[in-house]
Amino acid sequence: MKTAVIVFPGSNCDTDMYYAIKDGLGEEVEYVWHDDSSLDGFDAVMIPGGFSYGDYLRSGAIARFSKIMPAVIQAANDGKPVLGVCNGFQILLEAGLLPGAMLRNKKLKFICETVPLAVENSETIFTSEYNKGDVIQIPIAHGEGNYYCDEETLKQLKEQNRIVFKYYGKNPNGSIEDIAGIINEKGNVLGMMPHPERAADALLGSNDGLKLFQSILKHWRESHAAVTS
Repeated sequence: MKTAVIVFPGSNCDTDMYYAIKDGLGEEVEYVWHDDSSLDGFDAVMIPGGFSYGDYLRSGAIARFSKIMPAVIQAANDGKPVLGVCNGFQILLEAGLLPGAMLRNKKLKFICETVPLAVENSETIFTSEYNKGDVIQIPIAHGEGNYYCDEETLKQLKEQNRIVFKYYGKNPNGSIEDIAGIINEKGNVLGMMPHPERAADALLGSNDGLKLFQSILKHWRESHAAVTS
């Protein structure tokens, strides 16, 4: 599996994402600059956290118009796994690949801590290595992670089982229904505020995030085997 890690001016979790793939999975991974226009040859796309373009206007608003984004949208439309973490989630929302919007944290403060997450849906290409109801320890680091959507969108997310992760025990940012991560209708685009790439090795305090990347690899191997058999 060959993975692209998109790098914007202000990205600061691209290296973490790179090593989660390279060292955690032992798979091929390359950085792709925001000013590139092609993702040909890549099997999966990762949009890391950080402060793309300094979060000017609002988080993800400028990055959404980067030259690479049409290729990201095409990859999503082609059914390739696309993962957006923190600022990456914000960019996916701005690009219309996921519904809803991000508001400032409820207490208007930047939050940086490890929080428990509950796995709400273990039947996605991102969570097949987890069990439904698993509680995992994953770091968060954001000032605008308060996920919001209207009542109709929330109803659809629930009915279609598209809420993948929820904050467990306490809600750190005010996110509606404790939502920490959602997928698109097709199930190949995941946006989440917590950082699984920062929990991909026990040396970091938790390796609970590694199973997310292992799930993506498992899906790719199964899909590849089905095509070649």
